[in-house]
Amino acid sequence: MHDTGIPGPGGHGPRLGVGEDMDPAFLALERELTVFLRRARSSAGQFAREVHPDLEPAAYGILARLEEMGQQRATDVAAYFGVGKATMSRQLRALCDLGLVARVPDPTDGRASLIQLTEEGRQRFTRVRDARRAQYVNKLADWDRGEVAELARLLHQMNERVEG
Repeated sequence: MHDTGIPGPGGHGPRLGVGEDMDPAFLALERELTVFLRRARSSAGQFAREVHPDLEPAAYGILARLEEMGQQRATDVAAYFGVGKATMSRQLRALCDLGLVARVPDPTDGRASLIQLTEEGRQRFTRVRDARRAQYVNKLADWDRGEVAELARLLHQMNERVEG
């Protein structure tokens, strides 16, 4: 952690504080994340519309998770994104209605079902995801590959810490 030189409680280590007393590194992090998240929401809407004109932006992430991990229970997908069952159920119903995902019986539990991408959903998602990745490669072409890897590592580490 970056030590600002401002003593924390008891006179030891950095003083994280809040408001004006907050460590400048955390203020910069909050500011940059705010911009990043605003732009990400806008991009998610664009990517979702490219997959299907009626797809909600939040549902794009569900497609990404299913493409990466394969079929999963709806409760596991909801837990991964930190949303409630009702929200996930509504989003999955919309994805099913659009023909992008399907429910299949869970072979380990006859009472449960698994969610998986349909072939159409996989094709549509893969086309958009590949274009999105090409944009990252283009926009970060002048970055050192080590910097790209470090950014990915740090974002993963942050995602693990802020999970649920």
